[in-house]
Amino acid sequence: MATPFLSSEEYDERAHRLYDNGEYDQALELLKEALGLYPHSVELYVGLGYTRLARDEFVWAKQSFERALVLDPEHEDGLVGLGDSLLRFGEQAEAIALFRKACETCRDDLDLMMTMGRALYREHLYDEGRELLEGVVLQHTDSAEAAAAYAYVLHRLEDETGARRQLRRALHLDSEFHEARIYLAHLLYDRGDWAGAAREFERVPPVEHFDSLAVWRLIELKRALTGTSPGDPEVAQWETRLAELESEPDAIEELLAEIEASAEGGAASHAMEDAVRLQIEAHRLQLPDGGTFTGTWQDLVIQICESRGEPGESVAQFMQRQAAEAHARMGVALPAEDPKEFLMAGERAGYWQIEY
Repeated sequence: MATPFLSSEEYDERAHRLYDNGEYDQALELLKEALGLYPHSVELYVGLGYTRLARDEFVWAKQSFERALVLDPEHEDGLVGLGDSLLRFGEQAEAIALFRKACETCRDDLDLMMTMGRALYREHLYDEGRELLEGVVLQHTDSAEAAAAYAYVLHRLEDETGARRQLRRALHLDSEFHEARIYLAHLLYDRGDWAGAAREFERVPPVEHFDSLAVWRLIELKRALTGTSPGDPEVAQWETRLAELESEPDAIEELLAEIEASAEGGAASHAMEDAVRLQIEAHRLQLPDGGTFTGTWQDLVIQICESRGEPGESVAQFMQRQAAEAHARMGVALPAEDPKEFLMAGERAGYWQIEY
């Protein structure tokens, strides 16, 4: 029921709180109610646009931002939101033009600048992302988040030295920035600086490690550098954490177990038949470098893991590592429990394209 005693600003503030808490459905309903009362509120349309983006409703988001900009063509959040929406449809030139227009007046707004930087990174527009984020780190010298984001772009552009420098800068600004420290440790590991990698991995408390590959690498490094054996007190806490991470359910193994259990028990139920039918439908996936894979959702994840995963990495570990990297670099959530959701979220993030 509408509550007209609330002003448009109060509606906007309430919707913001819901959005920040991840309660997108409630935020959407509140904004719809508010726009019924205040149909000319730019802020409400902008809020609706970002809520639609969070729900992956890109067409509706684009329309909301367009309505906001009809009311105020110079609205910075509206320009950025519309640019982000256009990137989802491959309209890169138009989106970049909107971002540049927004940059003329919003360079002091760190959140907006980071939103644009993440969007460019997501769409593999690394040169444009470097240009934007270089300005951000110069403007916001106290932002560890900006330094880390700049590092991720530099790494993609194969500037390893610059990436390490910016990650160290981020950690100087915020020593508890665990995602940046783990990223730095991986770069040191890849460079062959074993002692440096082990030191950085170990400075992150076990409970803050969600990347099983990082924990596995630390255990192997400690064994190589100090001669510890499995079960030694020096590595026990890390072995425990690795076991915890690897004990999380693997959706592929669960599906196979369900099918096997059904076969042993006789005819599968109609519900199981439907689930299996959905899982065996084939799809085609293409990576940005042209590599292609074909198969079920599970087959595709296995093939990507075999092609792009780390040596000895399980499918579950691969999905968890990709999810951790996507969150650290782009603020994007990749579900690491279900192959289909993982792949569809990866497509929305720009990691690959899927033909259904």
